Amino acid sequence: MVTEDEAMRRAIALAARGLGTTSPNPVVGCILLDGDGEIVGEGFHAYAGGPHAEIVALAQAGNRARGGTAIVTLEPCNHTGRTGPCSQALINAGIRRVVIAVDDPTPVAAGGSVTMRAAGVQVETGVRRLEATEGNIAWLTAVRRGRPYVTWKFAATLDGRSAAADGTSQWITSAPARSDVHVLRGTVDAIVAGVGTVIADDPQLTVRDLKDGTLAIKQPLRVVVDSDGRTPEKARVKDAAAPTWIATRRELGAGPDGRVDLNALLAALFGRGIRSVLLEGGPTLAGAFLEAGLVDQVIGYVAPKLLGAGKAALVDAGVATIGDAIELDLKDIAQIGPDLRFTAALRQKEG
Repeated sequence: MVTEDEAMRRAIALAARGLGTTSPNPVVGCILLDGDGEIVGEGFHAYAGGPHAEIVALAQAGNRARGGTAIVTLEPCNHTGRTGPCSQALINAGIRRVVIAVDDPTPVAAGGSVTMRAAGVQVETGVRRLEATEGNIAWLTAVRRGRPYVTWKFAATLDGRSAAADGTSQWITSAPARSDVHVLRGTVDAIVAGVGTVIADDPQLTVRDLKDGTLAIKQPLRVVVDSDGRTPEKARVKDAAAPTWIATRRELGAGPDGRVDLNALLAALFGRGIRSVLLEGGPTLAGAFLEAGLVDQVIGYVAPKLLGAGKAALVDAGVATIGDAIELDLKDIAQIGPDLRFTAALRQKEG
């Protein structure tokens, strides 16, 4: 027998399997319990246009779903898009009770709870809401703000250097940390870098298995922020390994700093179905994103090394005095090989 709380934890873990492949849809997990509290079906939303988590779980459960309970991380949808409404599918399957972690904030899909209650289904919401929200934070933030959720990732020495005085930067962090970055890349829809980093380091910006160099099947969109179109024709970001967009000032207009308008960039990415962005490479570009208030999360890989000189990991984020410091709320600290990885959310200013 499984409790509803335990089932929700399992559903949240299942939902995470869809990270990086479901956009513009959310990640969702679903567990079906029979009348005795035994798991008879489970599923997660694997890719946009594919069956929703509830439909996968119902197919697995068959007739055993009748009279049971559905545990779902996000309110079952109430509309017909590329698939039918999950709320009606649960009703048709004879589900007696539905437990939901997070209400759907989108007007087009919300309302599943109302529909199910009207059909006599017991509905409870808010179970493990905070945990489920964190697991779906990119999508939830994107649909509420109309722009992708932005994570700035950087690697630096203990004294904040991303390269030595002679410009060398490979490798500041260890192989385990670099492998961890590729796992992180696999959870996002797009990777963004500045043209300066592309010219200096010629990164490929792909998701790879570092043991054998093989490319992952699903690759994020590569985006080069390049005001004047200086990306070299032979740059690795232009190879066939993944799709690439060279975002120029001519196409998007100029922001306050005269470079590519970052708000327009994110709006354009949102229009392309991008809900999560990993900002990589370029201390100047990172500073511009931070100054514009467009970073939601920071993930830093810090190596136990000291350089004392060289390129800083961050350049000019618009902070002139300590009172203007950009404050972060630490969410997680982990040791990855010899390095430390910290994850922090940008603290929202009041008012």
